[in-house]
Amino acid sequence: MIRFENVTKDFVLDGRRKVIMQNVDLEFPDGQAIGLLGRNGAGKSTLLQMIAGTMPPSSGEIITTGAISWPVGYAGSFHGELSGAQNCRFIGRIYGVDTDELIDFVEDFAGLGVHFHLPLRTYSSGMKSRLAFGVSMGVAFDTYLVDEVTAVGDAAFKARSDRLFKERMKNAGAVVVSHSMGQIRNLCDAAVVLEDGKLTYFDDVDEGIALHNRNMARNSR
Repeated sequence: MIRFENVTKDFVLDGRRKVIMQNVDLEFPDGQAIGLLGRNGAGKSTLLQMIAGTMPPSSGEIITTGAISWPVGYAGSFHGELSGAQNCRFIGRIYGVDTDELIDFVEDFAGLGVHFHLPLRTYSSGMKSRLAFGVSMGVAFDTYLVDEVTAVGDAAFKARSDRLFKERMKNAGAVVVSHSMGQIRNLCDAAVVLEDGKLTYFDDVDEGIALHNRNMARNSR
C-alpha cells in the first residue's frame, strides 16, 4: 500500500516555484501494477523518489507498507571498480538475500558474458542498465518502482524483461513510468496521471491514457 496524505512537493528554480504535487490525498492499492503518466517535466521521477523514500515531500506524508524497491534499473549506486558480479554480491548482502543465487540469476538474465566479471567502469550505458534491471528483479520486493527501464536493450531483451516483470507481478505491485502507451497497457492494471500538481487515479488504464493524451495535446498548442 502507498498512501499520500496531504502531500505537497515543490521546488524553487531560478526564483520561480515549481509545483510537482499540491495537497494530494490518494491511496494506491496493494498488488497492482500502476502506470504513472505525465508529460516531460511533470515530476514523475521525483514522485518515484518520494515513494522510495530518497526524497522527502515538502509537506504531508507518504505512508508505505512492505518492501519498496529503489527505482528499478538505477545503476547510480554501483561501484565502478567492482565487477558486475561483485556489485551483485554487495547489494545482496545489504538486502539479506542469498548472494550466490543473486549472482547466478543476474548473470543468466543480463547476458553480459565475460563482462559480468570485469569492472563496471568498462561497461556501456546499456550494459549497466541490463545489469541494474537484473539486480532489481533478483531481489524480492512488495512494490517495484520502474522508470523506463525496459526501454533498454534489443527486442529480445525487452521481451525477456517484460516476461520477467509480469512474473514478479504475480506476487508484488509496481509503479511504472513509461512513454510507451502500449507498454503501459501491456504491463499495468491501473493508471495515475500527474498534471499541474494533481494526481488522478483510474481503475481503467485506457481512461488514464485518454486523459494523458488530452494533456499532451493541450500542452503542445
